[in-house]
Amino acid sequence: MKPGHTGLTHLVHSTRYSWKGLKAAFRNEAAFRQEVGIAAVMLPFAWWISNDSISWLLLVGSLFLVLIVELLNSAIENVVDRIGTEHHELSGRAKDIGSAAVMLSLIIAGFTWGLLGWQKFFG
Repeated sequence: MKPGHTGLTHLVHSTRYSWKGLKAAFRNEAAFRQEVGIAAVMLPFAWWISNDSISWLLLVGSLFLVLIVELLNSAIENVVDRIGTEHHELSGRAKDIGSAAVMLSLIIAGFTWGLLGWQKFFG
């Protein structure tokens, strides 16, 4: 943080950096674009499937969890690629672990939507 950037000024600058990161991820990461598209389609259904605010939060939160983990995975991949393009065991491991985190977040979202959807229609 630059000297003098505190309080509201810091918040404004941080928000700009965050939007810049979201735009960069959307522009450069196909998986992020796909997951944003899926989330955009699924979000309206959260109102329909949920019976209360907690179930709505679980449905929406699981979608945002996927996006958050994808952003972190993309950041890891970009840093690894910045370091070098030659194969290195640790670089590959870092990318695989990031990918595993995305997979687990997708599983959580799938279970959340599946369980709450099942309760809505068959419970």
